[in-house]
Amino acid sequence: MVQKILVTAALPYANDRLHLGHLRSTYIPSDIYVRYLRLRGYDVRYICASDEHGTPIVVRAEIEGKTPKEVVDEYHTLIEEDLRSIGCSFDIFSRTTYPFHYKLTQAFFQHLYEKGYIYEMDYEQFYCSKCHRFLPDRYVEGACPYCGAEGARGDACDACGRYLKPTELISPFCTVCRSKPEIRKTRHWFLRLSHFQGFLEKWISGNERLPGNIRNYASKWLDEGLRDWCITRDLSWGVPVPLKGGEGKVIYVWFDAPIGYISSTENWSQEVGKPDLWSEYWTDKSCQIIHFIGKDIIYHHAIFWPAMLKADGEFNLPANIVAGEYLTLEGKKLSKSRGWVVRVEDYMKEFDPDSLRYYLTAVAPLDKDADFSWDEYARKRNDELADILGNFVHRALAFTETHFGNRVPEPGPLEERDKNALNHVSESINSVADHIDRFDFHGGLRATIEMAAYGNRYLNETEPWKTVKTRPEKAATAIYVADQIVKALAVVIEPFLPYTAERIWSYLAMKGTIHQQLWSVAGERLEPGHQLAKSKPLFTKLDKDEVEKQKRKLEESLRAATKPKSARVAVAVEDFSKLDLRVAEIVEVERIPGSEKLFKLKVDIGGGEARVAVTALAHLYRAEELKGKLVAVVTNLEPTTIFGVTSEVMILAAEDGQGYALLQPSRKVKPGSRIE
Repeated sequence: MVQKILVTAALPYANDRLHLGHLRSTYIPSDIYVRYLRLRGYDVRYICASDEHGTPIVVRAEIEGKTPKEVVDEYHTLIEEDLRSIGCSFDIFSRTTYPFHYKLTQAFFQHLYEKGYIYEMDYEQFYCSKCHRFLPDRYVEGACPYCGAEGARGDACDACGRYLKPTELISPFCTVCRSKPEIRKTRHWFLRLSHFQGFLEKWISGNERLPGNIRNYASKWLDEGLRDWCITRDLSWGVPVPLKGGEGKVIYVWFDAPIGYISSTENWSQEVGKPDLWSEYWTDKSCQIIHFIGKDIIYHHAIFWPAMLKADGEFNLPANIVAGEYLTLEGKKLSKSRGWVVRVEDYMKEFDPDSLRYYLTAVAPLDKDADFSWDEYARKRNDELADILGNFVHRALAFTETHFGNRVPEPGPLEERDKNALNHVSESINSVADHIDRFDFHGGLRATIEMAAYGNRYLNETEPWKTVKTRPEKAATAIYVADQIVKALAVVIEPFLPYTAERIWSYLAMKGTIHQQLWSVAGERLEPGHQLAKSKPLFTKLDKDEVEKQKRKLEESLRAATKPKSARVAVAVEDFSKLDLRVAEIVEVERIPGSEKLFKLKVDIGGGEARVAVTALAHLYRAEELKGKLVAVVTNLEPTTIFGVTSEVMILAAEDGQGYALLQPSRKVKPGSRIE
C-alpha cells in the first residue's frame, strides 16, 4: 500500500501580503518536501489556507474603513497569488471563513466541552472606558513582564517569544486611543491545557523526529508548567461560541486556525468529488501528518494543537513539525512598519522564482537564522546558478547539438573516469534524497549543485572539444556521460527549482512534464540516438546596476516609512489653499453596522445643504455627545465609499500621540462659514 502523507503549511494571516521571510521559513521548504514526496510516489496531499479571523484583521478593517470580510476577501486572493507565483504546488488553498470550517470548529469546541476539557470562568480582562469595550489581546500593548521589551502585545512578546496574558503587561495601554485600560471581569471559556502537561512531555521527548528547535522551544514551556488557556474573545468577527451565554463572543483564532488544516483537507476532498476521502488522512493511523511552520508559532503547534487533538481523540497527531528560523534583511530585522521588507509581489516584478527559491534554501540551513542580502543574492545567482548549473547544462547540450546532430551520442568503451562519473551520479541522487528525507533542504540543494559542479569538472578533464576531431569516440563517450548527468539533474533539482527543471526536461525532449516523473527516473539513462530539443542558457547574470537599484529601492522605502509626520504633511502644504474648509453642524449620528469604530454623520454645511461623513469616532464619543456639535470639514474632496456608505466630506481632528479630538469652531460662527 502506498504511504499516505499529509503536509500542511502554516496558514498565512489574511491582513497583508507576504514577504521573503514567510517564504524562507515555511512555504518554500514545505513545497520542496511535497514535490520530493510526489517524485518518490507517495500519496501526498499539500494543504494550506488563509487564516481569516482574529483582532489584527478587525484592526486592519477599521483602519481601512472596510468590513473584516472585505479585508480577508482581498488578501486571500493576493496571498494565493504570491504563493503560486513562487511555485507552491498546493492541492488546495482554502479559507477559514468557509461555512464548513465554522461548522467543524464549533463541533470540535462542543466535543471538548462535553468531555470536560473546556470550562467556563470569570476572567479579568482589560476594558477601555474611552472606547467602551473589552479589549481583545491585540488591542493592548505594553512592556513585557519577563524581558522588559517595549511593544509587547497582549498575547505574546516578539522580543523573547513568551506567551502572555494582557493583564501581565507593564504600563499597558489601548492601541486604539492610547489610554490606560482598567481591569474588569468578563465571562470566558478555557481549555484545560494544564491537564495535558504529562502527555505533552512524553510526546515531545518520545518523538525522535522532532527537530531540535521544536523540542528545545517546547521543553522550555513545559518546564515552566502549563496554564489553562483562554480560548474565547470579546469580538464580533470570528467563529461564534456555540454555547449558551456565548453571545457576542467568538472562538480564539489560535483554537480556530489549526482546525483549518482539517477543514481545508475536507474542502479538497469535496473538490475532487470524494467527500469522505479527507478522513483517511486525519483518522487512518498509517497516515503521517507533517506541519511546516515559522519559528514564531512553535508554541501553538507543539503545545496547543497536540493538546487539542489529544483532547478530541478522533484525529491523528502530527508525526513531525518543521519550523524555519528567522530571516533578516541586509543584516537587520524585518519590519513592515518601517518599510524594511521585500514583498513577494515586488520581487516577482523584477526576477524569477527559482533564483529566490535557490537563494533562500542555499543561504543557511532551515534551523538557523538567515540573511537576505542583495549582493549575496546576485553572487549566488551568478556564481552558482549561472556559472555552475546553467553553464554545465548548456555546455553539455550545446556540444551535443553542434557535434552530434543534437542526438545523445553512442559512447565508446567506458574508461575508469567515465564509470566513476556515472557512479557519482547514482551516489549524488541517493545523497540528495537522504538530505531531503531528514528535512535538510540546504544540504540537499548543495548536493544537487555539486552534481553540476562535478559535471563541469568532468568535461574539463575529458576535453571533448579537443578529442572530437582526433578521437571522436572518446568525445562521444564524454558527452554521453554529460547528458546522463543533465537528465539526473532535471529530476533531482525539481523539488528545489521546478521551473528550471521543467526547462531542462523540455530541452531533453522527454515525454510528459518533469512534475509527473518518479525519482527513479533520475537514475535511468538516456538512450543513444535520443533526439534532443534546441536549448538556451538557463540563467542570465545580474549586473551591479541591477543590484544597486534594488538596494536603493529598499533604502527609499525605509526613509519613506520613517519620515516624521510633520515632514510628510509639509509636502502637501502647497495644496492646502485649494481645500474648501467650512464650519458644519452634526445633525444626525448613527452607527454603521459591522464596524466598532465608524459613525455615519449627517452634517449641515450651510444654506440648507446637508452631506454625509463617515468617520472613525465611535470608540471616542457616544452618539448623543456628537449631535449638535460644530466641527471643521473639508467639502471639496472626491466622495469615497467606506463600509458601503458614501462619505462626501471629511471631518478634521487633532492627534497629540495620546488621543484624538475634534476641531470645534466657536459657537459664534454659523454652519457654512469658511475657515481661512
